[in-house]
Amino acid sequence: MGRKPHRDPQDPLSPQPLTAPLPEVIAEGRIRPVSFEEFVGQRQHIENLRVYVSAARARGGAVDHILFSGPPGLGKTTLSHIIAEEMGTTIHRTSGPAVEHKGMLAGLLTNLNRGDVLFIDELHRLPKVVQESLYSAMEDFKLEV
Repeated sequence: MGRKPHRDPQDPLSPQPLTAPLPEVIAEGRIRPVSFEEFVGQRQHIENLRVYVSAARARGGAVDHILFSGPPGLGKTTLSHIIAEEMGTTIHRTSGPAVEHKGMLAGLLTNLNRGDVLFIDELHRLPKVVQESLYSAMEDFKLEV
């Protein structure tokens, strides 16, 4: 029999009581949360993301570029899906190793609609030349192929 972990309500990394309606989520056959309310943990980050999404909706624009970083299992992919859901748009997923050259990046970017979310898992594994093209596209909204 193990000890219960110490719970510090002020520490965002400390185990917290579940506040999401998990029985409803499980009853629907879903495992991944689809809203900020269902997401468990990362409380301060969730509040920041709510502000970003709310501001984007208020101005009728897209959410600014966001970089999620951290070890596996913290919810980076899930939060990307939630942002797309909250913004009422589509998420497009790929991984860094799958985007082998600038032409593939161009294909991804030109198939996005205004406000869509592009999630690139393992971004650090993009080839350097593709990384540079992506930075330019994000900063200047121009893509050099």
